[in-house]
Amino acid sequence: MNKARYLLAFLMLLPCGVSLGDDPKQANSLQLTLPPEIYAVPGVETNIYFDNVVLTQTPEEYRFSVSSSLGKNSRQRWTFIPSEKDVGSHTLKITISDGEGEPLGIATTQLQVVPADAGQGCKVRLLIVGDSLTHASMYPNELFRLLSQLGNPETTMLGTHQPTRARLGVAHEGYGGWTWERFTTKYEPNPDGTYRKRSSPFVYLGEDQKPILDVTRYIREECDGVPPDVVIFMLGINDCFSAPAEDVAGIDKRIETMFTSAETLLKAVRKAAPDAEFGLCLTTPPNSRQSAFEANYKDRYPRWGWKRIQHRLVQRQIEHFGNQEAQRRFLIPTELNLDPVDGYPENNAVHPNESGYQQIGQSIYAWLKWRLSETAPSK
Repeated sequence: MNKARYLLAFLMLLPCGVSLGDDPKQANSLQLTLPPEIYAVPGVETNIYFDNVVLTQTPEEYRFSVSSSLGKNSRQRWTFIPSEKDVGSHTLKITISDGEGEPLGIATTQLQVVPADAGQGCKVRLLIVGDSLTHASMYPNELFRLLSQLGNPETTMLGTHQPTRARLGVAHEGYGGWTWERFTTKYEPNPDGTYRKRSSPFVYLGEDQKPILDVTRYIREECDGVPPDVVIFMLGINDCFSAPAEDVAGIDKRIETMFTSAETLLKAVRKAAPDAEFGLCLTTPPNSRQSAFEANYKDRYPRWGWKRIQHRLVQRQIEHFGNQEAQRRFLIPTELNLDPVDGYPENNAVHPNESGYQQIGQSIYAWLKWRLSETAPSK
């Protein structure tokens, strides 16, 4: 990844962004934000839902356009199902305009379309670490389904957790309500055999009978002593959901606390799996319906509050974890491809429906195929 591209992506995180038109204050408040790269695989739909890239309660009041010969634009999204002839790197430029067509901001990302047979003939050991979105097992199921098709590597999913919804062959470490911090410290002296009352899979009693983070032991005892090749982390919602939405400094403070725990876990996993590739999922957007938040939280946590926190969290994740390819850390743009309307049930604020979960799985699959295209031995 060249430094110029990362500089451009970083500039998009700033409140001023790249603004046009006569009302820079309005453009600044929209905070048009894109990750530096997105990924696509022939035959698999990929989308950019415009509500997911701006900070506004009324995305319908704006016009979005994607400057590219690829895909199609609608009011709500840019959508694209690539073919093999599209394999390669393509620049996408999104412009947001007001209702009169006056441009307000521009952001650019690089679309990487990777071969459908990337990684064919290889073997991949995959570990997913996450919260309730992972516990639901629906996006891991979709990821496993896609990886089971022709043209893919032989994939082994690692993990001690296999909920009832997990299909045969699907395992992970995903637990409802969990945070980065809980994975580093949670020890339950009296587990009851359920996922609700258990220790972190990575925390054990040490020789001094005090809990310690020991991912090496986890790999030895739960992964047959063979480290994963790829570790995917989908965490952040529970770390930051209750941050003070009206206070950007307060949101940032909560995010910094999350990053401290994240770095503790990432360094421990890196020590135990020195050659593994890390995929860090950008936090998914909320359900578009305020009524879903009322159903779950009454008036305690409104949609607009979580939208502000989530948007800031994505910006900070791009800033914090971006430009770390040398450390084999990569961003997965899971926040772009999730439909905030039809990808959610009417009564759940942050947990998608089956279609939405499948979109998350497809985003992770496209990223993984990109990594395989970069690292798998040439045929």
